[in-house]
Amino acid sequence: MYKIISDSSCDLKKDEIVDLNVSYVPFKITIDGKEYVDDNDFEIGDFLKNMQASLNPIKTSCPAPYEFMEEIEKNKDRDIYIVTITSKLSGSYNAAQVAVEDARQKFPGIKIGLIDSKTASGGQTGVVLKLLDLLKETEDFDTVMKGITDFVNEQTTLFVLESMQNLIKNGRIKKSAGLIANVLNIRPIMGTKDGEIELYEMNRGMKKSLEKLALALEKITNKKSFDRICISHVNAKERAEKLAKRFKDLYEVNEIVIRHTNGLSAGYADIGGIVIGF
Repeated sequence: MYKIISDSSCDLKKDEIVDLNVSYVPFKITIDGKEYVDDNDFEIGDFLKNMQASLNPIKTSCPAPYEFMEEIEKNKDRDIYIVTITSKLSGSYNAAQVAVEDARQKFPGIKIGLIDSKTASGGQTGVVLKLLDLLKETEDFDTVMKGITDFVNEQTTLFVLESMQNLIKNGRIKKSAGLIANVLNIRPIMGTKDGEIELYEMNRGMKKSLEKLALALEKITNKKSFDRICISHVNAKERAEKLAKRFKDLYEVNEIVIRHTNGLSAGYADIGGIVIGF
């Protein structure tokens, strides 16, 4: 028996986390003093409306060690796998690590695998789904941990944002640079490298950036076939579906997973944003 615990940077749907035996440990997000808990009761519509209306940056807080510990204690008789957003962007991994160390002292012999996904959103969704794939093949703890570690190191995450307002408000990019990008209709393709965000390519216009995003898969991997591509979007289902169709035109793909982001990723990707993991 096993249990998967993830922070809410993963974008599985509410019913999926029940069906797939996954538990979320939620981030908390504050807009103008109103706190949202990124859990199963989270209302994305209200959140996006208030986020768009606010002139202030959103504030996020990662799960505390005790929140991870609560989930560990509930499942202490199972093999436990904890997946977090990249440790380079959040303290979630460190909080989980504290809980894991405490649990190992409290419950000698417990098996807990702590996985830094080195990504977020659609990329982290891909990590959790791959973990489930591995567990269908074998429940040998060491084999599963090696398999998921290899996958994390091989996976790539790319994203394109329709709006950079939230990145500007949250100080992720300089206000002057963000405003110039908006005026010139620049829609950069960004990616993650060893868990950190970096620029992949600059383009003008969302349509061109999404086409370059589709072509980037082969350029990065030198492959024409993929087991799974995960697409996360923020209120951009039609855009995500068009991108999925383009992937099918270009590549052999066993599965394309399209999901709306949960609260944390929506807060940074902003309305219209697209994140892919492959």
